[in-house]
Amino acid sequence: MAIEITIPRLGWSMDEGVFGQWLKQDGETVDFGDPLFLLESDKAQQEVESVDEGILHIIPSGPQEGDTVAVGMRVAWLLEEGEDVPEDSSTSARTEMIDSEAAAVADQKVPLASPSVRRLAGELGVDLAAVEKDGRITADDVRHAAVTPIIENRSEQQPTGVPSTLTIPLRKSKDRLPAISPRAARLAGQLGLDWTRLTGSGRTGRIREKDVRAMSAASSLESAVAQPPGIVRRVIAERMLNSARVTAAVTLTTTLDATHLVGLRKQCKAAGHEGVVPAYHDIIARLAAIALQQHPTLNSQWTDQGIVQPEGVHIGIAVDTDAGLLVPVIRNVQNLSLSELTKQSNHLIQLARERKCSVEQLSGGTFTISNLGSFGIEAFTPIINTPETAILGLGAIRREAVVMADDRIEPCDRMTLSLTFDHRVTDGAPAAEFLQSLAHAIENPVPWLMG
Repeated sequence: MAIEITIPRLGWSMDEGVFGQWLKQDGETVDFGDPLFLLESDKAQQEVESVDEGILHIIPSGPQEGDTVAVGMRVAWLLEEGEDVPEDSSTSARTEMIDSEAAAVADQKVPLASPSVRRLAGELGVDLAAVEKDGRITADDVRHAAVTPIIENRSEQQPTGVPSTLTIPLRKSKDRLPAISPRAARLAGQLGLDWTRLTGSGRTGRIREKDVRAMSAASSLESAVAQPPGIVRRVIAERMLNSARVTAAVTLTTTLDATHLVGLRKQCKAAGHEGVVPAYHDIIARLAAIALQQHPTLNSQWTDQGIVQPEGVHIGIAVDTDAGLLVPVIRNVQNLSLSELTKQSNHLIQLARERKCSVEQLSGGTFTISNLGSFGIEAFTPIINTPETAILGLGAIRREAVVMADDRIEPCDRMTLSLTFDHRVTDGAPAAEFLQSLAHAIENPVPWLMG
């Protein structure tokens, strides 16, 4: 009996993904658990494994690499030896349901689209009824309709001969042309702009060269074609907007002496134990786990059922990738040594940059660390990764002259921490106490790591 292979749902919020490539060839024998193809969700690219066995038959009209595919879309069959490929009319129950839905919608003259596509159309201001498409409208159809430039038919809106050359159109005296400088007129002719529609910034309204350049810049912007964001970028935008909408975010900052932190990393680097050198965010993640155990409210999560206090400290490390920001999660950091944490951190960051993290590796965080110090940023306002309660921003470490308690001036390494927390879950004083504890740990890290 033929077994249908469809696009799976890799996450509860996933409606569509991007097809990667086939990992098995057409006609090849497939066993249970064999990887079939790569599929990119809003979080990562994953291998989709076979849930049965048979001979793979890839549908000729199936997706190509880079195509957007909907959850439930059929892409192939698993057949028994000598079994014929099912005809198009021999569809699955899901396909039959979609076909009947399409027929009913066609009778009602209502565009056929999934709830997520209708929501996207509403966000982009696209009228689904105006999208010309035979069959179900996809998210790509909506984005294409949203970015298709409206071409102005200038020939119907301007007088003949204006103004591809320096020829000045003749008008009646009551329609007198505005004054324009020779240089501005020459530039307008070169750019093919209708300067007669301009209001000049010179004396008595005279059109100047800068007015023509401003008009050219505005025209270029109007004619520019917007590029639709990728799946990861869209999800990041939605989550950041949702975080700003649903959290009562407050950011606290503090500047500390990072001299001993810098010294500890130099010692680790000099020792080179097993080639593992912790980054600053690794050391701070380990210290943060200790501080979070002392201040567990900052490690909690806001849910519809109430505030949840997880058993472990699972810290996400924000990673900048070509596709956008990803946050792989290091689990149970409170139980890891600095060396173990560093190894896991390096591995997850590499997987994130290669887009090979699994959904599990990108989920379940209770606290997030974002490091912009390498870009020279000293302080910023990180956005909470909901449903977490807090996120810590790491600023650049600067060598500065500091006045000590006895009025001596000494060079010190200074660093700023930016903690954004959800005021729904906790108040300013508990958040400040956590930040104070973490600052003390960073200023004198060795005893905290040995404790």
